[in-house]
Amino acid sequence: MMTNSLTVVGAGVIGLACAWRAAESGVAVTVLDPAPASGASWVAGGMLAPVTEAWPGEEELLELGVASVARWPGFAEELVAASGRPAGLRTEGTVVAATGTGDRAELDALAVYLGRLGRSVERLNGRELRRLEPALGPDVRGGLSVPGDLAVDNRVLLAALRAAAQRAGVTIVERAVRAVLDDGSRVTGVRTDDGDVQAGAVLVAAGAHSAGLHPALDGLVRPVKGEILRIAHRPGAFPPPRRTVRALVDGRPVYAVPRDDGGLVLGATQAELGFDTEVTVGGVRDLLRDAERILPGIAEYALLESAAGLRPGSPDNLPLVGALGPDGLLVATGHHRNGMLLAPVTADAVAALLRGEPVPDPVRAADPARFSYARR
Repeated sequence: MMTNSLTVVGAGVIGLACAWRAAESGVAVTVLDPAPASGASWVAGGMLAPVTEAWPGEEELLELGVASVARWPGFAEELVAASGRPAGLRTEGTVVAATGTGDRAELDALAVYLGRLGRSVERLNGRELRRLEPALGPDVRGGLSVPGDLAVDNRVLLAALRAAAQRAGVTIVERAVRAVLDDGSRVTGVRTDDGDVQAGAVLVAAGAHSAGLHPALDGLVRPVKGEILRIAHRPGAFPPPRRTVRALVDGRPVYAVPRDDGGLVLGATQAELGFDTEVTVGGVRDLLRDAERILPGIAEYALLESAAGLRPGSPDNLPLVGALGPDGLLVATGHHRNGMLLAPVTADAVAALLRGEPVPDPVRAADPARFSYARR
């Protein structure tokens, strides 16, 4: 689908990345969002971790994530040059820690599974992990080192993407979109709080709110709530880890992602509760309890923020990237917990579609038509 103009619905990490790339290729882009650079993108921990989040049965998602994390250093360099701002990429890598016997067995099984796929990781005992990251506590009995799983400061990234998009000529309008309109065969525009706006091509990148914008997306995207905490190092407290720390604590996942200012993002709970974004006492308690088991020194840190976001989940955990429904409708949503990770390959795929080119591998696995075929 070749087009000279595009309306993007949603100004999170995916919407802004796609808008920037589209504008760079000569497309006139308008982004509509009532609160740009907010929502799940603002709350996110920022892990770029396809290997440590791998799961049996999700091999296509692993391949997509590995391709995107390899793209990240170049993407960050291009973003810095285009925006004049830092991109927030951290390249120190990731360690995965386990406490009890069951946790260690689960990580061993993950290592074996990844090895079968040709994705080797280094298994370490507790003492070896503490040599890498002295902040890890005595409850850590073993784990993995995965230097290729990176991280990004989500809020630094959002600022850079917005600056790059605007420098490239993107118009960002703070307006809510209620529906994508079509005449039965092709898109005609969008319905906003301030009336209908004509559009020849529309990209839906509205995260968890995408499903309500057009019938073709009905049932394909759902909200998955996640709570996070932000904590700050205080004078005299034990230094934070340099790497991202993921952990299993009696079977419960928890992570700590470092920030350049010495702070940490702790996360994340997961629950399917509709569009509820209230932070719960239980969520805060569970995150602090499990994170302190892994990093005891954080007990002396300052608690700065608690927040909840809505990840956009899809039926098979793969995102939806491509054309769907009437002519002129593109979607880039359903990234679940991988929005930051998959931003580079998603933006490249959308730019290819706008040029009338095929979507590159392995993004083809994310074609939303896979659900249309199943329905027929």
